[in-house]
Amino acid sequence: MNDLSDSLKSFITTRRSRRRFLTQTGLAGLGALTLSQLSGFNSVAEAAQGQNLDITDVNILNFALNLEYLEAEFYLRAAFGRGLNQEDRVGFGAVGQVIGGRQVAFASDVIRQYAFEIAEDEEAHVRFIRSALGSFAVSAPTIDIGPAFTAAAVAAGIIPQGQIFDAYANEVNFLLAAFIFEDVGVTAYKGAARFIVDKDILEAAAGLLAVEAYHASEIRTVLYGRNAMDPSLMIAANVQKISDLRDSVDGPDDLDQGIIGPGVAGSRSAANIVPADANGLVFSRNMDQVLRIVYLGGASQGGFFPNGVNTFRTRRRLGL
Repeated sequence: MNDLSDSLKSFITTRRSRRRFLTQTGLAGLGALTLSQLSGFNSVAEAAQGQNLDITDVNILNFALNLEYLEAEFYLRAAFGRGLNQEDRVGFGAVGQVIGGRQVAFASDVIRQYAFEIAEDEEAHVRFIRSALGSFAVSAPTIDIGPAFTAAAVAAGIIPQGQIFDAYANEVNFLLAAFIFEDVGVTAYKGAARFIVDKDILEAAAGLLAVEAYHASEIRTVLYGRNAMDPSLMIAANVQKISDLRDSVDGPDDLDQGIIGPGVAGSRSAANIVPADANGLVFSRNMDQVLRIVYLGGASQGGFFPNGVNTFRTRRRLGL
């Protein structure tokens, strides 16, 4: 593993934008952590039971990179009518295509500006993680940000089978589509934190988590406000259906929360902008739970990643 560590000793230098969470950060020496599988953080002990894959901080960052590719392609197309630059998509493994996506005709300048800022942040996240990983960054996989939204809306019960959910038709649809992703990213970073070895990378991941949490809160706040302004749109009910869908595919636990309280038993708050537990803490998802959501229940692919996420197999890559 020395070659892997040495090659990553100089991989972050500068962040240009005032909004970006790290400035002049040096991340060094990605330490190795052997886990059960890339698809789950469930049991470190399983690593001793014949699992032939070393999961390192590199693998964790690459898993995050797949999610950032998804969010960046969605928000960039919705906000600006473009996707990631090709140089921000190539890496280890085959480069996939992007299915769907187009610019939203926002009716509200406020929501348009929110979309602009989030899109710029997500693009920066992709570039940040890619520069951190260098030649160890995986390519962008095939991403579906068109028909996958319809599949999610049908599965959630927002629309009946045979109808189309167009995430780009209007700003309400855009907000509902954004809600599918944002809480998932927050809980994914939270779940991964305990397994990150290098403390500089842990600090960077905390920065990523914080920005994703700001985004999630922004989307949830606007949805809650829109629901209050026009209850006939059934926004809160549709948000709850999306939340229930995520809960149904990510496992048996009842963790996910909509935007109407009480999010925690006994709460007197009508709003549930912050999906926290009784201690006021965000909950965690492991990699397997995250994949079940973005695959829309698929075992190894499907949903927003029709061919699955791209992974970096350390042993194969280094010829070990």
